[in-house]
Amino acid sequence: MVGFNGLPADKRAVDRMTSALLHRGPDEGGFYSSGSVGLGFRRLAILDLTPSAHQPMISENGQLVLVFNGAIYNYIELRRELQSLGHSFRSTGDTEVLLHAYQQWGPDCLQRLNGMWAFLIYDRLNGRVFGSRDRFGVKPLFYYRTDRYALFASEIKALRGSGLYQGGLNWEVASKFLLQGTLTDNEERFFTGIHQLPPGTAFELETDGHWKEWRYWSLNAIPSVACTDPVQAFGELFEDSVRLRMRSDQPLGVTLSGGLDSTAIICVKAALRREFQHGQTTDLHAFSFIAKEFDESAYIYDTVAQTRATLHQFQEGPRDLWDKMATVIRFQDEPVHSLNAIVGFDLLRLAAGHGIRVVLCGQGADEAIGGYSSYFPDYWEMLIRQGRLREAWNEIQQYTAAHGGSAWKRFLSSIQKVGLTACHHIPAYHAFSVKKHQRKEQIHAWYSPDLSRYFKKDVPEYLDLSLDAIQQYSVEHNPLPLYLRIEDRNSMAHSVETRLPFLDYRLVSLVFNLAANWKLRGPWNKFVLREALRHRIPESVRTRVDKMGFPVPTRKWFAHDLYEPMQDLLATRAVRERGIYNVSAIVEDLQRHRSGHADVSRGLFNVAQFEILATLSNDAPMPMPLHRDSLSPAPATPVLR
Repeated sequence: MVGFNGLPADKRAVDRMTSALLHRGPDEGGFYSSGSVGLGFRRLAILDLTPSAHQPMISENGQLVLVFNGAIYNYIELRRELQSLGHSFRSTGDTEVLLHAYQQWGPDCLQRLNGMWAFLIYDRLNGRVFGSRDRFGVKPLFYYRTDRYALFASEIKALRGSGLYQGGLNWEVASKFLLQGTLTDNEERFFTGIHQLPPGTAFELETDGHWKEWRYWSLNAIPSVACTDPVQAFGELFEDSVRLRMRSDQPLGVTLSGGLDSTAIICVKAALRREFQHGQTTDLHAFSFIAKEFDESAYIYDTVAQTRATLHQFQEGPRDLWDKMATVIRFQDEPVHSLNAIVGFDLLRLAAGHGIRVVLCGQGADEAIGGYSSYFPDYWEMLIRQGRLREAWNEIQQYTAAHGGSAWKRFLSSIQKVGLTACHHIPAYHAFSVKKHQRKEQIHAWYSPDLSRYFKKDVPEYLDLSLDAIQQYSVEHNPLPLYLRIEDRNSMAHSVETRLPFLDYRLVSLVFNLAANWKLRGPWNKFVLREALRHRIPESVRTRVDKMGFPVPTRKWFAHDLYEPMQDLLATRAVRERGIYNVSAIVEDLQRHRSGHADVSRGLFNVAQFEILATLSNDAPMPMPLHRDSLSPAPATPVLR
């Protein structure tokens, strides 16, 4: 907590916030207070398990006080550099290295860090708090500011539980989620007044309330570097990324889906473990979920045979996942994208149950290296816009040979989409399309017309985007920030730290310097990764063209196992009195879903989790806005297929 203009920090508020984060740091707690600044911390001990790494950490001269969530993977190299500059250390972990790095270089230290972090440093001499979040936003940092004070925390529940928060559900965000199904992870949250510091951002807050914020890193600003051998460069960087993320004084594990990304991590980790001969880090544990409808066990067993890992598997039915939904939403503080998030929650619970405190996973690879199937038509359309029709046709033919379907239909569809996008440069057509888009967004038979009064109309911007631009949007806006939020809350709910080798900024910078055909080529996604993994992972995994990744058959489940629980939920008094639902329309569509005449599983899941969130928030029925037209249109956003 930072009080403005002489307002002292409220120790009780900081204690309440810290207590709300006990699951993030069960090993010990700490508190620091000096006038208008109060800092509380809960520690999850991963590096240097001794009291020497206690937080809040105070510099030797007493000027700086640090609270830090995350991991600086290159802390050993930075410590050596700082020692050469005259710094001495009393601990062996990364927290003190971060503190000395700020002492030495100030805000410029951020450029030297390779890791994931959210931290605050209070400079007592200058009456200033400096804060930062890592380049991709792996670690969270939320804040709530008034004209009298600012509160900061790793989770929304801490701010809401401070005793100082005044607000409730953000109906503008909620209406977009319910009416449109939109769930992004930007600055605006599901609770009014609570914001999130953007990734790659730093700030300074003076004790008089003055706020200065800036981006210190973005994909737009990465240097352009020619690469003569992308496969070798990628392979070396990826191996080094895994090696750095294996630095731990606690046992490590890997979540293994049978897909390319997690297989790459565990195989490289297996090859590197000879370097880590101390403690439990030589053990290799893999954690997997398999739904009988999406069986990837053959790929998983091939990987286990090569790595000699110990495999821990679990299978859960839809009712088990449904029963855990309230628990997951409570830890998440906000809705999730699908039942897959609950599977991820249980995977990390399984890891924690086997004594694992650090887990490596493949998050970020799809967005950065080109893993989504939707990127293929984006790539073909880019080639067509550039006049490379023959190349586009050849790519489509190779893709079709492996995936099936009609090459001509795909080619003609790509040409048609390029033409439609070009039409949006005609003002009259663009205006008509925007109006149609907005009208469609606001009309939904499931919800009261009053809900649309909160809906901020999107002004869609139809852009001739390159594959790089589409991937950049995926990394910076949607879906990666959402997936990172879910990964962090799921892991920390079980006091487990998740590390993401594919989001090493050096690796991402390399990939964004490569031509598009190093990401997609013929039938292959993540082409450079596949080539770099040749002879390093099972060939059955390296050459597979399908993609799953812990899938669940949501459509089938809502038609059968989850039909009655959903019906029971819709019959509750809370749903009837919420003031936003047309319950009869939802029930009718639920029955159509059960009979196979519709697929409304995503909408049903969203209603279910919104009801859980509203109940956990003790929120009253939807208030009415003062004026129907009081809400201005939302900023223009690219329409991405």
